[in-house]
Amino acid sequence: MLGMRILTAAIGIPIAIYIINYGAWLFAAAVILLALLAWHEFYKMMQAKDIQVHCGIGLMGVILVLGCAWLGNAQELVMVILLVVLATIAKSVVSHAKFGMTDAAFTVLGTLYISLPFAHLLLLRFASPHEYIQTALGALSVGAAYLWLAFIGTWASDTLAYFVGSTLGRHKLCPAISPGKTYEGAIGGLIGSIAGVSIMGWVSGLPLVHTLLLGLLVGLAAPLGDLAESALKRFSGVKDSGNVLPGHGGVLDRFDAIMFTVPVVYYYIRTFVGY
Repeated sequence: MLGMRILTAAIGIPIAIYIINYGAWLFAAAVILLALLAWHEFYKMMQAKDIQVHCGIGLMGVILVLGCAWLGNAQELVMVILLVVLATIAKSVVSHAKFGMTDAAFTVLGTLYISLPFAHLLLLRFASPHEYIQTALGALSVGAAYLWLAFIGTWASDTLAYFVGSTLGRHKLCPAISPGKTYEGAIGGLIGSIAGVSIMGWVSGLPLVHTLLLGLLVGLAAPLGDLAESALKRFSGVKDSGNVLPGHGGVLDRFDAIMFTVPVVYYYIRTFVGY
């Protein structure tokens, strides 16, 4: 299993570097594909719980929300969310015998839980698409630099949390949802996030105060995203959300923390740094 995880990472990381730095249609297509795979995983998880979420409405919602984010259509985004809600409720009225309010509620929940965080990957990557930052590693677009800041902070948090938790962990953080997580691991993850974001911030020329605050926020958001997906899996009674990534599980398993940290970075940058 460990060997498969390493192999998947060895193949996936260079591909991710190229796609993120290239941006444009390639990055958008990759994010949309990942979001659709995540929706399919959510759909299968709910089936395991005998909840009949509407696959078509979810697919439509995910595609349209991400399309709005890609094209920068904020008002249309609100319209799409309203369309998803109304279409789901209408379906529960028309097909009430087969599609009840519980099914409708989880359809809306899953659509928004997946589409909105993945949409922020696009919003952050395509921020100021024609502006570049001169970093220690060469010129990097503003959006790519900030996206890497979120990714590296999240990965550093996950990595240090795992090693500290597995070696020093004694006090359970949230045993009812994720028995393996400890307070010691969470503290290690917080330190890892601050260190990772600070390094990337230094490379990107971001002021130290912003990197420290962003590292703190990412370090708090990452385990929340992880625990949210763990709660979803525990509710559904499944071990992994899928198996599309050998050794890592599904898209939701791999992107659960990213889904929380990227919006945090996006709104912090917009509010306090600007672009």
